[in-house]
Amino acid sequence: MSEIVLSTAYLAPLEYYSEIARAETVFIENCEYYQKQTYRNRCQIASANGSISLSIPVEKSETIKILTRDVRISQHMNWQVNHWRSIESAYNSTPFFEYYKDDLFPFYEKKWTFLFDFNREIQLKIFELLNIEIEIQLTTAYNKCLNEKILDLRESIHPKKENKFVNCAPYYQVFEQRFGFQPNLSIIDLLFNMGNESVFSLIHAI
Repeated sequence: MSEIVLSTAYLAPLEYYSEIARAETVFIENCEYYQKQTYRNRCQIASANGSISLSIPVEKSETIKILTRDVRISQHMNWQVNHWRSIESAYNSTPFFEYYKDDLFPFYEKKWTFLFDFNREIQLKIFELLNIEIEIQLTTAYNKCLNEKILDLRESIHPKKENKFVNCAPYYQVFEQRFGFQPNLSIIDLLFNMGNESVFSLIHAI
């Protein structure tokens, strides 16, 4: 499918980036209501203690529903320091952590107001590091039912739903001997372990 639409995501899992790597046109949903317990504000990484979730704290809305693009990051928790410490602890022994860390660390120093903006900017950096050249477009209105030519992935890529990377070809992971291969982790797991070969794993994913 050449056109896809996705939700925003924080350091999204491999299935998310695999769809992007193989698409011709990518839309990010800009007009949806925010949903909790999704990849919109969390990612999964492989640590020395197994897979762990990193969640960006968000401010509670005064209304029941709020657009995702209006969700504010909570400033009451030192989440950036904690996330970077977790990332560094998990990946400092990987082959490519030293190569990429200076590209990603600034995102954990700058203060961000909106979750959507943070996700978008770090995603653009990931595209750059993966050498994925694609223009991301934002939706201008919410449509529950899309044109049949557009693959709707807004809800299908979800932490609680089965993903197609369960049986994908394994790549090198630092803690594989301890926990076995862990599929569909955050894109940074692939990037820090495989470097410039990462995009080939995404393109050729089953």
